[in-house]
Amino acid sequence: MQQRRLGNTGLEVPAIMLGGNVFGWTVSEADSFRLLDIAFDAGLNFIDTADVYSRWAAGNRGGESESILGKWFARSGKRDRVILATKVGMDMGDGKLGLAPKYIQQAVEDSLRRLQTDRIDLYLSHKDDEKTPLADTLSAYERLIRQGKVRFIGASNYTGARLREALETSSKNNLPAYRALEPLYNLVERESYEADLAPAVAEYRLGVIPYFSLAAGFLTGKYRSQADLKGKPRAAVAGKYLNARGLAVIEALESVAREYNSTPARVALAWLIARPGITAPIASATNESQLGDLVEAAQLNLDRASIEKLSTASAPVAA
Repeated sequence: MQQRRLGNTGLEVPAIMLGGNVFGWTVSEADSFRLLDIAFDAGLNFIDTADVYSRWAAGNRGGESESILGKWFARSGKRDRVILATKVGMDMGDGKLGLAPKYIQQAVEDSLRRLQTDRIDLYLSHKDDEKTPLADTLSAYERLIRQGKVRFIGASNYTGARLREALETSSKNNLPAYRALEPLYNLVERESYEADLAPAVAEYRLGVIPYFSLAAGFLTGKYRSQADLKGKPRAAVAGKYLNARGLAVIEALESVAREYNSTPARVALAWLIARPGITAPIASATNESQLGDLVEAAQLNLDRASIEKLSTASAPVAA
């Protein structure tokens, strides 16, 4: 499995990050254990989750994904060979949200308990909290790092301006800095990352682990009409790409996939892996076939012509 350096953390990680949002949501506990075993054996030992996964599902309260991972760590003994990321800040109900120091301290203890571990390799602010001064949030993370409960910190769902402000706050106050960014970025969602976030990423040498790498499944090519979306958990998200541009991207993906005897999903991930500054796209899998796509994508090296074909088809529409 191709390995990459995660920004300036010193961590060596595979070129694909396994998304844990499906564990306890669209994948049962038993199937999650099976998929985690297969993924680990294939070299996918970089795993993303969050405290809020999957609070949105009927009957769930949040913490389901972390709890399943914790049980897997306990039964497999593989925690020390996994690079684990989780997140804090989204609404967990009962006023549990945001990035205030007191809440971060409570949330990390809850995550550690569910994950059955004593530390988190990468702890991310799941979204910006403008009500809490950046220095306060970063000071809270400093305490966790000093306590050995967190190794590195990162950010997700920040604007370029706020990300830069956070990084400058770290520098001015001698506080820990965000070392990684988890942005929305894929072939049909390019503009906000490339125009707003990429400059700060390059300047501060952040590792980048994009989420929604397959645009909620749209980039697999399985959604061609509104009829294809019926009954699918992510239909509302994937459906917004069913337009002329989106279908042109699918056509380009299929063309490149035929050239490489591959699949649209693998090619879409390989395009992301080839983008400047990208460390490892995040992608989840609900079955062995999808896991196979992730493993193959990490080993698929697209030539310049293929990358250009995909980049042209997916170019953001001028305002």
